Amino acid sequence: MSGTTLPTGHQTTCTPSRAARELGLNRSEFELAVHLGRIRTVPDEGGGGQRVALTELERLRGQAGFPDALREGVRTVGTQEGADLLDVPATRFTRLARLGLLVPARFYLNRYRTVVWMYLADELRQFAADPDNTALLTGRTPAHLRGPLSEGGDLRARNWRGRHLGFLLRQAEGPWQRAGAVAALLDPVQIAELVPDPYERAHINRYRPAPPTHSTPGSPAAELAARIMTADDPDEIARLRADLARAVVEAREHHPAPRPTPGNTVHLPAPPDHPPAPTGPDTAVRQHTRTAHEPGEARPSRVPHAARTPHPAHAPHGRSRRPERSRGVFGRLRRTDPPARTAYSALNRPSWTTDTSSRPRRS
Repeated sequence: MSGTTLPTGHQTTCTPSRAARELGLNRSEFELAVHLGRIRTVPDEGGGGQRVALTELERLRGQAGFPDALREGVRTVGTQEGADLLDVPATRFTRLARLGLLVPARFYLNRYRTVVWMYLADELRQFAADPDNTALLTGRTPAHLRGPLSEGGDLRARNWRGRHLGFLLRQAEGPWQRAGAVAALLDPVQIAELVPDPYERAHINRYRPAPPTHSTPGSPAAELAARIMTADDPDEIARLRADLARAVVEAREHHPAPRPTPGNTVHLPAPPDHPPAPTGPDTAVRQHTRTAHEPGEARPSRVPHAARTPHPAHAPHGRSRRPERSRGVFGRLRRTDPPARTAYSALNRPSWTTDTSSRPRRS
């Protein structure tokens, strides 16, 4: 807007979308570069997420081979293209990834809700160039590696979680944020066992990042991403539990979790002993029927006859109980003269009561 002075922080930083355009990256490439630490970000002073300093853009532009080198450093490939880079069949590439020798950089779900793992092309080229990996790329898979494969072992999700945890810890700004980063990879049951205090647990959940997915919350894709985000290997769970316990101790020493103070407690007024007195022309009748008199309390001297009539269940001994007045057609007939009741009974009497000859006889 013309004539508007922006805050100092906004004058020296820019939004991630603008930074991506300035660097010639698309959205996924920019996010991956931030995750890998290739692009440094700073927190927004207004609480709007992360921003990129203008000096960081100048540093990246000054690197050799910009922008192709930056774009190639964050280029990811799938299984088939990765196998071509290693010059191996796709089945061998998958086995190497399942064994944890190739670490995925990101994943996404295709239209069949199948997890597609993506790998950094630069890391695959380095793996192929290492002489120690020649035996893994050619010939028979070593015997000590065939055992985990035959048992269905798959370390792709675990290795991705380890890489993602490194990104979360780099983005954390304090001890409680670091505790939330570690807790993001644990099941809520594990967190409840390690952090029994509900206020500390709520404070950790406040900084617990969500799974990196753009799916609708609650959708099958989002649930699958949450399962990938949650540790399931016993060794990994034990390590994360130890890291979370250590992070919580450090966070307590730095700054205790906020708790409600007695001064902030809201006291609601106590409900009245009796309901408010009704208003209207029949106030005396409804007041008498709905409100019980306390012992020793004086009853009203003048109460309408309908209110003074005792209930049939509480009628004095020896006095005939008055039945309740029926409503509907039968009630109106009972209150009419006897000839009308007789005529109505004759019209509605079943036929077999008037003609006994048509009754079936018992043999």
